[in-house]
Amino acid sequence: MTAGSPPRVLVTRRLPGFAIDRIRERFELDHHDSDLRLPRQDLLRRVRRAKGALVTSSDRIDDGFLDAAGPSLRVVSSVGVGYDHIDVPACTARPVLVGNTPDVLTEATAELTWALILSAARRVGEGDRLIRRGDRWPAGLAGMLGMGLEGKVLGIVGLGRIGRAVARRGRAFGMRIVYHNRRRAPTEVEEELSAEYLPLDGLLAKADVVTIHTSLSDETRHLIDADRLALMKPTAVFVNASRGAVVDEAALVEALRSGRIFAAGLDVYEKEPKVHPGLIDLENVVLAPHVGSATIETRTAMADLAAENLIEGVEGRRPPCLVNPEAWEAWTRGNSG
Repeated sequence: MTAGSPPRVLVTRRLPGFAIDRIRERFELDHHDSDLRLPRQDLLRRVRRAKGALVTSSDRIDDGFLDAAGPSLRVVSSVGVGYDHIDVPACTARPVLVGNTPDVLTEATAELTWALILSAARRVGEGDRLIRRGDRWPAGLAGMLGMGLEGKVLGIVGLGRIGRAVARRGRAFGMRIVYHNRRRAPTEVEEELSAEYLPLDGLLAKADVVTIHTSLSDETRHLIDADRLALMKPTAVFVNASRGAVVDEAALVEALRSGRIFAAGLDVYEKEPKVHPGLIDLENVVLAPHVGSATIETRTAMADLAAENLIEGVEGRRPPCLVNPEAWEAWTRGNSG
């Protein structure tokens, strides 16, 4: 970048809507205009001397990435609410601002969660495959029975924005709400949702449907393991639309295979894009390819917000959704006066 030329930025994925036009009109843009992930070596080569990078959850942002970018890098803006693919402490130490896109995907992810709950509880995926194979339809009143939801207990692990949106929909289905959270929700939230707080093990034992809405950290990795799956009812449905590694996938396969639990619905996986082969072979699991936020409206809003984080950070202003405010404070101290 020469004196007087616009700052250089890297965008690692094709974006919906007009977000890319806003970026292009301000900066020297290097755009990987593809729905496929940018290979690691290409990512490291193309981020050199960039002042900002707009990335997705498949791009690993670590010391190697930061070293390749060099001291010019000011902001990494990720399209998505989760940022476990980003080494935030390493960014903060540089200091590099980290942005994400919370709030805008709440309702879409809650809707997808309910698609998984209903499909697993009523065996929709199994029925779809049966018809496509041309198999005989279930005969008699006991054929292909699923689980009704009215009057059942919905257990929500992580009562944040998405968890609350799932709970509101659960009440519309006539379900009773129990939840577990690191911190108990405010009284007004519990009253709005008629939600009962329980320890995690108590929730797993009581709930007919368990749905996970936590971030991924050292504390939550394999939060749901074989011992905790063993606490659940054999009639229970388990759903995960948060982060794959919150669940011990091998243990979940065994629980589903053995009938320890009734069914599961998954949108995320422990080693994406790989899926445990045991899950592929099971009839009592519904699998979706990490599409919790995949509506036109939501993905466009996510791209717009990620672009805003990028633009504000590169141009020296605080991004609207900042993960590491300490980096902003360090940057402003270093540039004051």
